Amino acid sequence: MSLDELDDFEDEDSEFFEEFKRKRLAEMKETVLKRRFGEVLEISGVDYVQEVNNAGEGVWVVLHLYKQGVPLCALINRHLTGLARKFADVKFVKSIANTCIPNFPDASLPAIFIYYEGNLRKQIIGALDFGGMSLTEDALEFILAQEKVVKTEFECDPRISGAGNRTQVSTIYGRRKADESDEEED
Repeated sequence: MSLDELDDFEDEDSEFFEEFKRKRLAEMKETVLKRRFGEVLEISGVDYVQEVNNAGEGVWVVLHLYKQGVPLCALINRHLTGLARKFADVKFVKSIANTCIPNFPDASLPAIFIYYEGNLRKQIIGALDFGGMSLTEDALEFILAQEKVVKTEFECDPRISGAGNRTQVSTIYGRRKADESDEEED
């Protein structure tokens, strides 16, 4: 290889690496912009409009209304912490129900409100909608994926057992109750 050929080869490599570097920097900037949340933010009624309704263009907000001392609320708060780390492009917020919405009924807890670009898209209200204390982080992720809040690898609802098409739901008393398909088989 002559010196001229070597110079041409180095120029081509230099252009290739510069283009690669530009593309990689653009990818990294996009990733940083997407990962702007990553934790569950505690808000009050005063913060509600700013943090939920004015969250921004293209932003999903998952608001959990809870009450201290309600086991399912504590469980959902734990699950949301994990999901916030996993889906840092989604804004996860929580608020003590009566602090955020005066006179919010305890019977409606836990409650999750899903917003996109400041508009309410879905409400999940009460223990039965979550499947009781058997709710897993995977199941909550699947619920959010059904509303297009997050992308998940789950193709089926994790709350549905592998044997047949039975859904296991904890009752208020902690016993398991199978759905109607089990009752028909007996």
